Amino acid sequence: MIGLFIAIIIFNVLAFKTNKNLSAKQIAHIWSFTTAFQMSLDAYIDLKYHAYWYFTKNVDWAALPANTMLLPPVNMMFLNWYPFKSSLIKQIRYFIYWEVCLLTYESITLLPEPWGYFHYGWWNLGYSAIINPILLVILLVYYKRFVN
Repeated sequence: MIGLFIAIIIFNVLAFKTNKNLSAKQIAHIWSFTTAFQMSLDAYIDLKYHAYWYFTKNVDWAALPANTMLLPPVNMMFLNWYPFKSSLIKQIRYFIYWEVCLLTYESITLLPEPWGYFHYGWWNLGYSAIINPILLVILLVYYKRFVN
């Protein structure tokens, strides 16, 4: 649990201190979309298929901060720093950088308590390596189409 709270504090401070491009309205959109999308996805991957989970395999209050306060600031940073007007090569390089960071962070969350809080069932980093870019593209499309 300690690792989760440290991550929430660091990600939120970083996201809000470094934000130069996102308005309050855009942040609210990103936050709402991220939370709703994550809760919907996790309902299947976590609760139905037991691929991974936070803390316990059941619905629990301890996972609520992870579902509502952990990923939205990460998505804020991703969009705030995204090189929208740069070449495709720079955009691909940006995705690769984020993929490395996301997989590294996920590896850290797998540490034993009190630092780690994430657990695998049949899931592994390979699945995350495939799914993360898809999720980032979905976020980017949502942002371009509905928020920006």
